[in-house]
Amino acid sequence: MARAFADIAFTPAVRAAQARHGSADAYAKFLAPEAAPGDRLGDAEAAFVGARDGFYQATVSEAGWPYVQFRGGPKGFLKVLDGGTIAYADFRGNRQYLSAGNLAGDDRISLILMDYPNRRRLKIWGRARLVEIADDPALVARLHDPATRARPERAVVIAVEALDWNCPQHIPQRLTLEELAPHLAPLRAEIARLAAENEALLAARDSGALV
Repeated sequence: MARAFADIAFTPAVRAAQARHGSADAYAKFLAPEAAPGDRLGDAEAAFVGARDGFYQATVSEAGWPYVQFRGGPKGFLKVLDGGTIAYADFRGNRQYLSAGNLAGDDRISLILMDYPNRRRLKIWGRARLVEIADDPALVARLHDPATRARPERAVVIAVEALDWNCPQHIPQRLTLEELAPHLAPLRAEIARLAAENEALLAARDSGALV
């Protein structure tokens, strides 16, 4: 945990709750000026972001309601532009424009990036701006994977204000089909071997070679 995260997350109400439940002293050190800032993406964070094929994104409406959605795409579609900036190409969906509308009124955004197989989680807070294709076609083209058939409507560019690696204690371990493939390959090979052996035994029995 770092100071930038604590500055954003530890509001007076949160600090009061920590005091009531006995954890205020333990977390006070993260608010100290000498605490690590934690507002820049390093090599570990960049590698983690580049390996993700989706993330959870939260924005807030004008009425104060949070809206959380899952954004998915090919691995690496969320790109690190520099240590303080991430961005992705925004594709046309169901045309409700909830996140786009929310960000027009309040640019604050938070992301949770999950690595379920290794039970790791990275949280990112920032301020987002929407960049239309007409305003910066080169940026949108940079963010768009040509292998993706969908066409982007805009870019979402996020200035990082804080990040935090979260405790893995309660993260369930899950694997996608792609992640399962290396683990399933030996089982599939063994099943194929046994099937071939069984077929040979049946053929031998039917021919009378097997008594």
